[in-house]
Amino acid sequence: MSLKSERRGIHVDQSDLLCKKGCGYYGNPAWQGFCSKCWREEYHKARQKQIQEDWELAERLQREEEEAFASSQSSQGAQSLTFSKFEEKKTNEKTRKVTTVKKFFSASSRVGSKKPPERVEKIMDQIEKYIMTRLYKYVFCPETTDDEKKDLAIQKRIRALRWVTPQMLCVPVNEDIPEVSDMVVKAITDIIEMDSKRVPRDKLACITKCSKHIFNAIKITKNEPASADDFLPTLIYIVLKGNPPRLQSNIQYITRFCNPSRLMTGEDGYYFTNLCCAVAFIEKLDAQSLNLSQEDFDRYMSGQTSPRKQEAESWSPDACLGVKQMYKNLDLLSQLNERQERIMNEAKKLEKDLIDWTDGIAREVQDIVEKYPLEIKPPNQPLAAIDSENVENDKLPPPLQPQVYAG
Repeated sequence: MSLKSERRGIHVDQSDLLCKKGCGYYGNPAWQGFCSKCWREEYHKARQKQIQEDWELAERLQREEEEAFASSQSSQGAQSLTFSKFEEKKTNEKTRKVTTVKKFFSASSRVGSKKPPERVEKIMDQIEKYIMTRLYKYVFCPETTDDEKKDLAIQKRIRALRWVTPQMLCVPVNEDIPEVSDMVVKAITDIIEMDSKRVPRDKLACITKCSKHIFNAIKITKNEPASADDFLPTLIYIVLKGNPPRLQSNIQYITRFCNPSRLMTGEDGYYFTNLCCAVAFIEKLDAQSLNLSQEDFDRYMSGQTSPRKQEAESWSPDACLGVKQMYKNLDLLSQLNERQERIMNEAKKLEKDLIDWTDGIAREVQDIVEKYPLEIKPPNQPLAAIDSENVENDKLPPPLQPQVYAG
């Protein structure tokens, strides 16, 4: 099996991570593949089109209403004039508020344009930190969204995929190397720690640290820099192994409230986009993606069995004896577990058969008793012995008595 065929379900071209409009920034599944800038433009166009259609519909309905009630408008002229003045005042008040907000943001942008971009970015980070820390409990996983439902779904999905091995994902990481094992543990810790942060920038930093640990683990294992084709399968493996809490809520929180410039460019945006791709891959993972038959995939997902561990013959001579013995013990435990399950199933079946047999015998006995009821008659009088005293009938001769003759 070639390496290309092994990676057919995991490989993602770098062009797939970019905005599908071709602007060069990173896209995001939450924005339908667009970057935040193009998404706002597309959303604005769609919104303007919807507003225009609603406005035309309102005008048409208003004309029809005016034509239908043309006769009654003359008698209610004074009332209509008062209502028109009220509408005009309301429109003017709304226009004044919009103009005030535009002037405020225009002034803010003019002031910010005179400052260095680094300072503006730092100010934006501080504002983001203050606002999101205060509003975190209100805007993280709000009740108006289905974030919690998505969290439970992805958590259940990852638990069902706990049997997936690094070999199935073509993960170029050797956890037998102590340094690599430490990097994997740190990566899992970082991705789990993301849920404890409140500021979107801090959550994004946890993803970046996790990704850097993954790159270091791959580099130590292969003795060469890691590629994108190596990074994504390893990130998927880390997510499956760590099962981060409230994963979807954290991704949506970063998407909604993080500084868009961080998600569009730079390493933070690249790592975040790969995490979104990893989650999407896990949600759609099937037998073909892991080069398994559908039958084996279904048995693994149902928990009936698990993939066999590495055989002893395939170990290298330099492999640790303790690791070999550990995998042998795990294999033995897996076999004992399967045997125990078979015994328990047979015992339950035998118990059910015994219960059914007992119930059947009881029903048959009951039917026989109902069909042939048992009648108990009084015992008959015992017959008198022939040589006993006959007290009831005196007509019979007495029994013979022995006699002695002298001879």
